[in-house]
Amino acid sequence: MTASPSANVRHGWSGVQEMSTVTSQSVPASAVDFYSRQALNRRRTWLLLAGFVLFFLLLGLGLDTVWGGFLSARGEPLPLATLGTLGLAAAMSLSAYFGGARLVMASLCAQPLNLNDPEHRQLYNIVTEMALAAGLPQPRVYLIPDPAPNALATGRDPRHAVLAVTQGLLNVLDREETQGVVAHEMAHIGNRDTLTMTLVAILLGGVVMLADWARRVLFLSSDRRRGNPLVFLVVVLLVAVTPLLSRLMAMAVSRQREYLADATAAQLTRNPLGVAHALEKIGAATSPLQAATRGTAHLFISNPLRRRVDERQGQLADLLSTHPPLAQRIAILRAMVHAA
Repeated sequence: MTASPSANVRHGWSGVQEMSTVTSQSVPASAVDFYSRQALNRRRTWLLLAGFVLFFLLLGLGLDTVWGGFLSARGEPLPLATLGTLGLAAAMSLSAYFGGARLVMASLCAQPLNLNDPEHRQLYNIVTEMALAAGLPQPRVYLIPDPAPNALATGRDPRHAVLAVTQGLLNVLDREETQGVVAHEMAHIGNRDTLTMTLVAILLGGVVMLADWARRVLFLSSDRRRGNPLVFLVVVLLVAVTPLLSRLMAMAVSRQREYLADATAAQLTRNPLGVAHALEKIGAATSPLQAATRGTAHLFISNPLRRRVDERQGQLADLLSTHPPLAQRIAILRAMVHAA
C-alpha cells in the first residue's frame, strides 16, 4: 500500500528526514541522518575535485621535471606539461559538472521515453508520483535498451537530474516494484549522491586516461629524461597505482549510500517489500548490462557487471566492491515490515 503523493508533498523532502524507529534500527547508523548525508556529499564533491586537480598538477610537474628537466639549469624554461594537465583538469571538471549526465546517458545508449508507448507512459507517471512524494523537481527520464534489469540516476543537482531504467527492468518488475526502484533513485537525487557519483564516473576515467598517456611518455621518451632519478621513480609509482586508486575511490563512496537510498525508498513508498522484491528480481538476472563499464557501474541500483565480491561482507569486500550485498539489503527491508 503506497502513500498518497499529495500527502507526502506537503512535507517535501524534509518530510523524509524523520526516519521511523524500525528504519533507524535496521539501517547502519551512518546511513540514517539525511542532512548529514547531504553535507557529506558536498564535502566529498569538493574533495574529489581538489584531489583530481592536485593529481594532474603533481603528474604534470613530475613529467616536466623528469622529461623536460624543469627547474634544472639546462631544462625547459616553462612547465609545459604542468600547464597542459591543469588546463585539461579544468576542462574535464567543467564538462563533468555541467555535462556529466549527458555523457553518462550517451555512454549507455539511453534514449528519451516515448510517451505514446503505454509502458513508457506508466514509468513516467511513476517518476512523477515519486518526485511529488519527495518534493523534488521532475527529473528527465531515459530508457536504456538492454534486457538486464537495472536503473540509475545522475546529474549535478535535483533541478538537472536524470533518471534512467533498462528495458529489462520494465519487462521484469510490476508497478509496485518499479515504484520502489524509482523511489530509490529519487533518494539518490534528494541526498545529492548524483553529483558525487557522476564526477567519480567522469573524472576518474580521465585520471586513468592521463596516467596511461604519462606512462607512454615516460617509457617511449626515456632518452630525453634529464631530471632527478628519484622524481622519476615517484612519477612511475604514481602512474602505476593510479588505476587501482581510482577504482578504490569510486568504490569507497558508493557502498554506504545504497543503504540510505533503500531506507528512503521504503519511506517514500511506505512499501519496503516493493523495494525488496525489486532487488530480488534484479539480483536473479544472470546477464550483465552490456553498455555498463567499470566507470559507470557504481551509478546503478545494483552492480551491472555481476561481480562476486559485491555479495560478500567484511573489510576486503567494503574496499573492493561498489555495492553492499543484495541479500543484506533485502534482509534490512524485510525487517522493516516485520517490526512495523
